[in-house]
Amino acid sequence: MPKMTRTTKKTAIRPLTIGGAAATAVTLFAATPAFAETEVPEPSTFTSAYTVMATPDQVINNDGVATPGEPGATGTFDFRVNSDTEVICYDITLRGVTGDYQSPAKTATHIHEAAQGQAGPPRIAFPNPVDRGDGTRTSSGCLQGPFTTGVTSDAGSDTGTGFSLKQLEANPAGFTGDSHTASFAAGVVRGQLTQVPVGGVDTGLGGAATEGGTAGFGLAAGGAGALALLGAGAYVLTRRHRQAQA
Repeated sequence: MPKMTRTTKKTAIRPLTIGGAAATAVTLFAATPAFAETEVPEPSTFTSAYTVMATPDQVINNDGVATPGEPGATGTFDFRVNSDTEVICYDITLRGVTGDYQSPAKTATHIHEAAQGQAGPPRIAFPNPVDRGDGTRTSSGCLQGPFTTGVTSDAGSDTGTGFSLKQLEANPAGFTGDSHTASFAAGVVRGQLTQVPVGGVDTGLGGAATEGGTAGFGLAAGGAGALALLGAGAYVLTRRHRQAQA
């Protein structure tokens, strides 16, 4: 599969939000080595893609005990991965989530390495979705590793240290997407990653794959993850694809 071609285009780096507050924005060149939580342009190709349908009833606390999140809240996490360049693009939407974010990590919205019904450490920290004023919170962008979370493991290192997106690709069902608030510290919503196809099918939504498998985000029919993505995430994926073509 063709790999992403780096560019020397100057890119404004969007700030991460921590508890609703934004850190200072910086400007970097995409051609320079990326550091943790660096926002980068969307690559032209992806090696895999995933969706998460997060709900309150799936939340587990650090002891592995079911600890339901906010009643009525839902979350959709759509991820596109280029593991060759350690880039993960995200479109996250939270609905019915109230209150301030809170987490011991540098943000309160994560991918954890945790099987269904089990606890596990965060591996990637994403910018917290921002309130749009209608009960919906959204966040979109692309991050390039190496990744850090701000959480220290028992071994004394950051829980993102040494993590590679190839590990996620090897066992997506062993990872969860979640977000945390002050009122629901264990998690406001949570859900397992489900892999969806990349390329190969023209969805009619602007996500067709091109010859050679480049640039597209086609979704093959079948599978709960693909249906969930079409129902909840197709619009944002189409929007991001068209922005990349502009």
